[in-house]
Amino acid sequence: MPYFAYKGRNARGELLQGVLESNDSGSVADQLFSTGVTPVEIKPTSKPATDGGGGWLARLTEPKIRSIDVQLFSRQLYTLLKSGVPIMRGLAGLQESAINKSFARVVKDLRESLDSGRELSAAMRRHPDVFSSFYVSMVRIGETTGRLEEVFLRLFDHLEFEREMRERVRTAMRYPMFVVIAMTIAIAVINLFVIPAFSKVFASMNAELPLMTRILVTTSNFTKDYWALIAVAIAVAGIAFRGYIATSKGRYNWDRFKLKLPIVGKILLKGTLGRFARSFALSSKSGVPIVQGLSVVSKTVDNAYIASRVEQMRDGVERGESILRTAVTTGVFTPIVLQMVAVGEESGALDDLMEEIAEMYEREVDYELKTLSAQIEPILILGLGVLVLILALGVFLPIWDLGQAALRK
Repeated sequence: MPYFAYKGRNARGELLQGVLESNDSGSVADQLFSTGVTPVEIKPTSKPATDGGGGWLARLTEPKIRSIDVQLFSRQLYTLLKSGVPIMRGLAGLQESAINKSFARVVKDLRESLDSGRELSAAMRRHPDVFSSFYVSMVRIGETTGRLEEVFLRLFDHLEFEREMRERVRTAMRYPMFVVIAMTIAIAVINLFVIPAFSKVFASMNAELPLMTRILVTTSNFTKDYWALIAVAIAVAGIAFRGYIATSKGRYNWDRFKLKLPIVGKILLKGTLGRFARSFALSSKSGVPIVQGLSVVSKTVDNAYIASRVEQMRDGVERGESILRTAVTTGVFTPIVLQMVAVGEESGALDDLMEEIAEMYEREVDYELKTLSAQIEPILILGLGVLVLILALGVFLPIWDLGQAALRK
C-alpha cells in the first residue's frame, strides 16, 4: 500500500504530522478522524512511517534500540493488557513515556499500523531489526489463542534470560581478552622496536648468530618492512571470513566448528541447548502445536548447526515419530536430557520438563562461566611462558656468547 504524509490538529489545536500507509487519502482521513485528529493536509509520499527525519546527521547520532527496550516494552504491555487497558491507548502511553526516541518511533508505527487494520504481529514484522522472528511468531500465536498478555509476560522472561546469559559471557571473557590483547601489543612492540635495536648490536659482533636469534631478526625485519601489507592481508582475510559466514553454508560450518572448540565449545553448546529448551517450553505453554513450535524455536537458537538439528526433529515429528526418537537422532542431547524428554512425553508434562532442562543447562553454563578464567589461565600462562622463553633465547644467547668470548680473551 502507498504512504501518505499528513498534517492535522488534535482537540487541543496542536499541529501533528506523520506518515500513514493506506489505500487512498480518504482512508487516511478516516483513520485520523477516528483518533480525534482533524486532517489539514494529506499528500502521497514515498517515505516510510519509520523514517525519523532530521537528515543523515540526526539518523547517525540517534540512540540505537537495545534488547532491554524490547524487554521493558513486553513487560509494560503485559501489565497494561492484564489491567484491561485497550491496546491502542496502551501503545499511545508507551510512545509518550519512551525514553529511547528511536523506539518511540517504532511504537508510533505500531499504532498507525493497527489504525490501518493490521494485526499487531504484522505491524511488528515491519521491524525485523527490533522484533525477532521468534518474538513476532509468539505474538501471532497470542493473538490467535487470545492469550496475548500471557505471551508478553513469557517473552519478558525469555528476553531476561537471554540478556543475563550475554552479560555472563561478557564478564567471563573480559580477563582472557585483556590478556590476549596485552600479549598481542607486546609482540608488536617487540617486533617493531625492541628486536631492531638489538639487531644492530648483533650485526656489530661479526659472528654467527644462534638459530633462534636469526628467526627473531628475520621476523622483525619482515614485520617492519611489510607492516602495511600485513595489515591489508589481515583486513582482507577478515572481510572474506565475514562474507563466508554470511552464506548459509559458511554459517553452518562456522557454527558447527565453534561447538568443537576446546573449553568454549561445550559452553556454547549448553547455552544453545538451554535456549532451545526454554523457547520450546515457552511455545508449548502458549498452546503452539509441536511441529509449529519446533519451526519457531529453530529461529531462536542462534546457531545454524543446532537449528538444522531442530528442523530435523520437526521433520521426524511430522512423519509421526516421537520427540524422544527424533531427539536421539540429532546426537546433541545428553542422556539425562533424553531421559527427561522421555518422561515428559509419556506423562504429558513435556513443557514443564523442558523448563527444568533449560534451568539445568543454565546452571551448568553459569558454573562453566565462573570457572572459565581458571580453565583458560593455564593456557595463557603457557603461551606467555613460551613467548618469554623465545625472547630470552633469541636476545640473550648472543650476548651470553659475546660475554663468554670476552672472558676467554
